[in-house]
Amino acid sequence: MADAHHEEHDDHGNTVSAWFLTVSWIVAWTVAAVAIIFGGDLVTWTVIALVASIALAAVAGVMKKVGLGRKEPRPVPPTREEWEAGRGATAATATAK
Repeated sequence: MADAHHEEHDDHGNTVSAWFLTVSWIVAWTVAAVAIIFGGDLVTWTVIALVASIALAAVAGVMKKVGLGRKEPRPVPPTREEWEAGRGATAATATAK
C-alpha cells in the first residue's frame, strides 16, 4: 500500500555513502567485539572501535560531498496542524464513501 509520503521520496537513505557507513560500522564493532571475547582489553578495543567509527563517518561524509550521498535535502515533515488537517480530510473522505 503506497501513500503520498512514500511516493515523495523513495530512496530512504539507500545511497553508496549510507551503505558504506552502515557496513563499515558493523565490521568495526564486530571486530572489536570478537577481540574482546577472545581476551582483548575492553577499554582498548572500545576506543579503537570509536576512533574507527569517527574516521569512517568522516570518509562517508566526503563520499556524500562528492556525490555518492542523497541528492536532494530530506523532506520537511508537516506541522501538527497540517498533519491533523490532512488526517481530518482523509477521514471525511473515508466516511463519505
